[in-house]
Amino acid sequence: MAVFCGIDWAERHHDVALIDETGQLVARRRIKESAEGLSELTEMLAAAGDQAEAPIPVAIETPRGLLVAALRATGRPVYAINPMAVARYRDRHTTSRGKSDRADAVVLANILRTDAHVHRALPADTPLARAIAVLARAHQDATWRRTRTLQELRAVLREYYPGFLQAFGTNTTNLASADARAILAIAPTPAAAAALSRTQITAALRRGGRQRRTDATATRIQHTLRQPQLRHDPLVEDAMGIQALALLALLDTASLNVERLGEATARAFREHPDHAIITSFPGLADITGARILAEIGDSRARFADARDLKAYAGSAPITRASGRTTTITRRRIKNNRLAATGFIWAFMAITNSPAARAHYDRRRAAGDRHAAALRHLFNRYLGQLHHCLATGQAYDNTKAFRQPIPEAA
Repeated sequence: MAVFCGIDWAERHHDVALIDETGQLVARRRIKESAEGLSELTEMLAAAGDQAEAPIPVAIETPRGLLVAALRATGRPVYAINPMAVARYRDRHTTSRGKSDRADAVVLANILRTDAHVHRALPADTPLARAIAVLARAHQDATWRRTRTLQELRAVLREYYPGFLQAFGTNTTNLASADARAILAIAPTPAAAAALSRTQITAALRRGGRQRRTDATATRIQHTLRQPQLRHDPLVEDAMGIQALALLALLDTASLNVERLGEATARAFREHPDHAIITSFPGLADITGARILAEIGDSRARFADARDLKAYAGSAPITRASGRTTTITRRRIKNNRLAATGFIWAFMAITNSPAARAHYDRRRAAGDRHAAALRHLFNRYLGQLHHCLATGQAYDNTKAFRQPIPEAA
C-alpha cells in the first residue's frame, strides 16, 4: 500500500505525518532541525515501507533549507507546496478554520495522495546549477539593495544639496559612480563643496579610480558645485550632511557586494555547460544569463514544453472566461526574479539586435505599451531558449525572426 509523507516546516522543529492511500494516518512525529531529527525521519519512513527503488514522496511548504537538501540527497521526490495552496486544501478537511502544525502535516500528505499529478516535484538540478542559483539570487538581492540605498541618498541630497545632483545626478545610477562617491565623501555639504580646490577634487577622483580626463572633470565639478543654490541653516545643513555620509557608507558596502557577487556569479556560470547556449541570445551576458539559469535550472524534465516555462516566467498572458465575458491579462502570479530578469533581457535585446527592435516596434504599432511589448519579446525568446536548450544548439537570429513574406519578396 502506497504511503505519503507531509512535513509542516518550522524554524526549530517539523511535524511529520504519514498516511496511506486510503487516507488513514500511519505515523506522526515531531522532529528537530538536526541530524538526530533526520535520523528519526528516516527510521519513520523505513518502518512505513520506504525503499530505494520506490521511495516515499514528501510534501513540504518550502523548496530550500537543510532538511530539504537532505531529503533530496536520498533521491526521493520532494514536492514544495505553496503555503497559499495548502491553505485552500485545508478548507477541504475542516470548515471551522482551525489550524495546527500537526493538522497541516496531514493536509500536505493528503495533497500528494489525491493531487500529486497536478504538482511538480523539485527539479533534479546539478550541484553547479544550484550553486549558481545561490550566487545569482544573492547578486540580484544586492543590486536591489544598492538601488534602494541610491534612491534614499538621492532623496536626502535633493532636500539640501541640489548642486551635487546637478553635478552627478543626471540619472540615479550616476550617484553610484566612483567619482560621485569620492566627492561626496570629502564634501557632504554645499559649504564644504564651495571650499574645495581643484587639486582636492582631482586627488579625490584619482582615489576613486579615475585615470583619464581627471583635470577636465575636476574643473567641471568645481564649477558646478560653486553655483549659487538655496541653502538650509548651517546647523541643519551639517546634520543632513551626516545623514548623507551614513547613506554613503551603506552605498559603498552595497556597491562592493554587488561587484564581488557579480564576479563570483560570472565565474561559476562560465563553468556550466549551458553557458554558451544561453549567452548566444541577444541581451544575455554572464550576469543576466546566470539569473536565467538560476530560475529555470538545468533539468530538462522540469518543463514539459515551452508553454510551461512561459507561464512560470509570467510572460504568457492568462485568460479569464465566465459566461459571455472573456478577458486576457498579464500574469501576476509568477517567478518575480525571472520576470525582472526578462524585462532587462528584452530591453537590452532591442538595443543590440535589429530583429528584436523590429519585433518590439511592430508590437508598439499594434497598440502594446512599452512593458507589454517587452514582455511579448521576452515570451518569444523564452520559447526559443527552451528549444535551444532541449536540442543543444545555439541561438540563430535567422531562424528566430524570419522576415515577413512581403519584406522577403
